[in-house]
Amino acid sequence: MAAKKKEIARIAKIQLIGGQAKPGPALASIGINMGEFTKQFNDLTKKDRMGDVVPCVITAYTDKSFTFIIKSTPASVLLKRTAKIEKAGHNQLTDNVATITKEQALEIAKAKMADLNAYDEEAAVRMIAGTAKQMGIRIKDVDLCPKKTAKLNAKKESN
Repeated sequence: MAAKKKEIARIAKIQLIGGQAKPGPALASIGINMGEFTKQFNDLTKKDRMGDVVPCVITAYTDKSFTFIIKSTPASVLLKRTAKIEKAGHNQLTDNVATITKEQALEIAKAKMADLNAYDEEAAVRMIAGTAKQMGIRIKDVDLCPKKTAKLNAKKESN
């Protein structure tokens, strides 16, 4: 006889600090064994992601058991670390708080590639550049709209 399929009670997305998760209201509302979750989470993130912001998707089942998936660190956190800034700019149009190189953006894109829905590294870099633009961080030599730029260049050449 086949085993019964567990019934999902809730799927929750939370962000915790790697290696430093503690039982609290964020975990209590999910309805899982908080002590067991924090032990497993901290053991997984203690070695390589200690102190980083770690997004986590927790699937809670009706029998109080759970499974969780750890995602990569958010792009905004990686951009702030790379640009060596504490806070992003308040107004993306007027605030330019830092500038990073395309190579640095490519490193971030490679780190995030598993969680991005991009087909190649160039598209991933443009996604990272869009996040950077909203934060007031400029990336050298990255065109956010390559098709539009190509049309404008073609128009200039024909005139």
